[in-house]
Amino acid sequence: MKKKINLKNSKFKLNTKVPVDEFCENFLYNEASGYYTNQIEFGKKGDFITSPTISNLFSEIIGIWIISAWENIGEPKKFNIVELGPGDGSLVSILIKVFKKFPKFYNSSKIYLYEKSKLLKKKQKVKLKNENIKWISSFNKIQSGPIIFFGNEFFDAIPVKQILRNKNQFKEKCYLINGNGLHETFKKASAKDISKIKSFKILKNLNFIEYPKLGFKELNKITKKISSLTGGILLIDYGYLNAINKSTLQMVKNNKKINIKTIDKNFGKADITSLVNFKLMKEYFEKNKLKVKNIVSQKFFLERMGIIERAKILEKKMTTKEKMDMSNTLVRLLHKKIMGELFKVIFAYKSKQNNFLGFN
Repeated sequence: MKKKINLKNSKFKLNTKVPVDEFCENFLYNEASGYYTNQIEFGKKGDFITSPTISNLFSEIIGIWIISAWENIGEPKKFNIVELGPGDGSLVSILIKVFKKFPKFYNSSKIYLYEKSKLLKKKQKVKLKNENIKWISSFNKIQSGPIIFFGNEFFDAIPVKQILRNKNQFKEKCYLINGNGLHETFKKASAKDISKIKSFKILKNLNFIEYPKLGFKELNKITKKISSLTGGILLIDYGYLNAINKSTLQMVKNNKKINIKTIDKNFGKADITSLVNFKLMKEYFEKNKLKVKNIVSQKFFLERMGIIERAKILEKKMTTKEKMDMSNTLVRLLHKKIMGELFKVIFAYKSKQNNFLGFN
């Protein structure tokens, strides 16, 4: 087993039950061999493709949405934008190009990148070396001006707890590491976690619960900042609205899903994600006194924001091949069986204004 899993710099000990979220957190961020600290790659030659790496169109639409949000709240002279988990920097690099076309907005805005991975920070700084951007590890230094947080495939990458419920008994799924390998097992869930889970109506009747304790820990810091400064958080991720009642944990390598049971053999060599429970997230935001717009599909949001019209404008100056590439891009982003319906969009906010684009 020791040859398969590198336990260096981790808190794991042999013959102990490690909760799924803690194990996956180490799988992704172990300083010696974690996936996000050593070898993550984006694009066709990497392990996964995100919307910003598919097309600039997606990033342009997000840029226009952010500018429209700024206009909606009264064009404040100081406006903060925080990208959560900015990946390789592809999205923000396009955002800046869009923002520069609107000088009044650009001069009012400050851009921050919230990134945990040192490896990704290096990639981002190479791509964005001439831009006026600040990298942050907390939101404490942002003290004034409305704030918009944005995350594309941010929440799905934060590991979740998995809880098996039998009537009023709650058992947490764990991994047991011993000399014979890696084994799935269970232990009694903590009273504190049980209490939190019971407080959410959407989780009430589930037998298998995915509870994003680490994700909510991140959102706690974000919602406090929004409550203090006003503004909101826009999240785009793949997930679901109706209860699934089973594990959604998946592992991706070379742009393909691989069997999650090979997690020991692929430690630090693949990405681990889970589907986002959007109704749970909505309930969380409402508990934290934020308003929430209608949860919509990526297809609905992008089309409402004018992505098809924007594509038609761009096509006028394109070659035949470029037009075909553009068409393929739109299919990938909008088709219901690819990203169009699988990805959902949620916006939670604190503002006197409610007319934010893309949700009606």
